[in-house]
Amino acid sequence: MVFPDRDDADRIAEELREEGFTEVRVVREALAGEEDDEDHQWVVYVREAMVDDDLSPAAAGLRRRFEALAEEHDGWYETDPDGA
Repeated sequence: MVFPDRDDADRIAEELREEGFTEVRVVREALAGEEDDEDHQWVVYVREAMVDDDLSPAAAGLRRRFEALAEEHDGWYETDPDGA
């Protein structure tokens, strides 16, 4: 999930950690095509070891949840925010 505001990213990451997700981290990244430091966004990376198939129903449910969560906080869901 990508957010323009660090406080939103930190708050959401903490909530997800409390829910027990395997790995949650917040990093500041330049997204594809952004070169100016001021244009960098806050990315919340979430990994769940129990969901190892990106095409599974569980993964699809998490994707929908993260999309909605990002939209609620003026962010967006990105499967590969750094364009790698």
